[in-house]
Amino acid sequence: MMIQNDRFLRALRREPVDQTPVWLMRQAGRYLPEYRATRERAGSFMALCQTPELACEVTLQPLQRFPLDAAILFSDILTIPDALGCQLSFVDGEGPQLARPVRTPAEIQNLLEIDPEQELRYVMDAVRLIKRELHGRVPLIGFAGAPWTLACYMVEGQGSSHFKRAKSLLWDEPVAAHRLLRHLSRQIIAYLSAQAKAGADALMVFDSWAGALAPADYHQFVHPYLSDIVRDLKRMHPAIPVIVFAKGANHALSELSRIGADALGVDWGVDLSQALRLTEHRVALQGNLDPSVLYARPESIRAQVRLCLQSYGSAPGHIFNLGHGMNPDMNPEHAGILVSAVHEISRELRAGQQLA
Repeated sequence: MMIQNDRFLRALRREPVDQTPVWLMRQAGRYLPEYRATRERAGSFMALCQTPELACEVTLQPLQRFPLDAAILFSDILTIPDALGCQLSFVDGEGPQLARPVRTPAEIQNLLEIDPEQELRYVMDAVRLIKRELHGRVPLIGFAGAPWTLACYMVEGQGSSHFKRAKSLLWDEPVAAHRLLRHLSRQIIAYLSAQAKAGADALMVFDSWAGALAPADYHQFVHPYLSDIVRDLKRMHPAIPVIVFAKGANHALSELSRIGADALGVDWGVDLSQALRLTEHRVALQGNLDPSVLYARPESIRAQVRLCLQSYGSAPGHIFNLGHGMNPDMNPEHAGILVSAVHEISRELRAGQQLA
């Protein structure tokens, strides 16, 4: 089916567009009252994720409010650890909990392989349903967590501010750590490939905790596996663009731009003009407004959007996004102001560049 609004895909290919495409990480979520109503109907976050019809409903909700240029599958990065037997649950106010963490070399050795169309069939069914319900309106983004980020949760058993167990595994048991990261890489490749086959138009890899490691550890335990995932996905699905977002690892932008990804997500810790220099226009860039801007007044939101767009400049290949995700207490009206501002100001800047 032909996609009616393909700005997002053209920007990923670094082709000219009439206005900068925009979507928002966590654009379907608790800041929307309609999401909260669906979540209450589902009974639990896991039931919401595992019921394709409800996952489809909340995926489409932000598109009914805002003129976004892409939809992103409603799911969670911890579906793979759950399928591996870690027993994922969500506790209000505490975040994800894994009842069976994986901490010893023996536990890592005994991890099984996942068939995405079996253990994670609910995700693939959601992708297929969302694609059908979108009717080609905008592209659909599929996603997965990256090996290091998934390993953090699997080893810690929950979110962490220090990652003491996960980091100790890297330093005390590097052979076992690499075995875990290799295993997760294989599961992620199979999972994202299955999403592509189910209809996802682009694939994104979230390494939310990449910035928690020192550069030397990043280069040993993160970068090689991101490279492997991108290489295999591009070999299997050469027409499907791949986005890598290694939050906090701005020191590695130059190297990341060489792994074959079509785009890199950029957090707000680096200026877009600097990111362009570091990546030498090899990839599209996605980002990078500080999400907290959405707590500011409308005129401040528009001013910060303008600064972000001006920072990227006139080169093709920019997808506007936040430097991370929407927060539950954000005002939906402010999200709408941001989306409209991106489109309006980017058109204005393009017109000015043409006149110049």
